[in-house]
Amino acid sequence: MAMTTTVCEFGWKAVDFQLLSVDGKFYSLQDIQGEKGTLVIFLCNHCPYVKAIIGKLVADCAEIQSAGIGVAAISANDATTYPADSFENMQLFASKNGFGFPYLYDEPQATAQAYDAICTPDFFGFNRDMQLQYRGRFDSSGSDFSAPSSTRELREAMIQIAETGRGPAEQTASIGCSIKWRD
Repeated sequence: MAMTTTVCEFGWKAVDFQLLSVDGKFYSLQDIQGEKGTLVIFLCNHCPYVKAIIGKLVADCAEIQSAGIGVAAISANDATTYPADSFENMQLFASKNGFGFPYLYDEPQATAQAYDAICTPDFFGFNRDMQLQYRGRFDSSGSDFSAPSSTRELREAMIQIAETGRGPAEQTASIGCSIKWRD
């Protein structure tokens, strides 16, 4: 079922976490924080919305990182009900897609709850003071997987945050599969 995110709550402070990455290390918010900002992405392995953008997302994240923004992705889906989102499959997904950032496993789902993550993908773009400045979609293709992206909204927003500390005033909500919560 497709879900959309809420509007960006400018200034909301990032919540710390300590999560296991597919590289076997634990990362906190401070570990991934960039000099000019931080991007926290909630995604998963099986979502068609994520699969449709993953190549472009990895490439854009490399550009975002070059601008001084730290990046991490988090999977919080219940792997018991959705085995495609297991930790082992996360490792395969990150390797296959050439992730240049930590891919973290939120098995207890506490971080996703603290961020009020709604769907995959769900993007949280913070400035250097860890204040939320972007909670929009990846690009202008929306849910039309075959459409070419005319505007790289996430990339442009994060570059703007790196340069000015502020996100765009106008943002379009992300759309994706719902987070698969435990009962």
